[in-house]
Amino acid sequence: MGVEKERSDTSIMMDEDEFNRSIEPMLSKKGKIYVEEPDRDPNDINAHLKVGFDDVIAEPRSTQSFDRVWIGSHAVFELAKYVFYRLLSTLLAIPMAFLLGLVFGVISCIHIWVAMPLIQSFLMLLPSARVVWRSLVDMFVSPLCNSMGKSLSSVHVETTYN
Repeated sequence: MGVEKERSDTSIMMDEDEFNRSIEPMLSKKGKIYVEEPDRDPNDINAHLKVGFDDVIAEPRSTQSFDRVWIGSHAVFELAKYVFYRLLSTLLAIPMAFLLGLVFGVISCIHIWVAMPLIQSFLMLLPSARVVWRSLVDMFVSPLCNSMGKSLSSVHVETTYN
């Protein structure tokens, strides 16, 4: 009875679309059952950021590297994108959320308590200003335009070609 040694090749079989779509490395899903996560971008605000490996690096058929190099570079790309996004979002998410909340809070406050009351005040004053403006135009501009029109209506212009 000796110790038997078996050589086993390990390979990961996955759908190519799933491989290209995933931001999370495929190896971390091993043995876990994932429930579909809620859509964190329901309005597609950041649709332009859906960048995959094939959007950045592409080899034409005429010049291709070894398959293992291609698969390895794809794995490194996805892993680096995943790790650095998680790291940077961990460091920046809370301070940026605080700053953006502050900015949008100030903008909302100014809009609600300053801009809209001013606009509504002007809209309330416009009908009165319209009456005053119309009477000023009727008193000064209309008679001037009428008299200019009557005096210039008697002018006749003839053009002759030589």
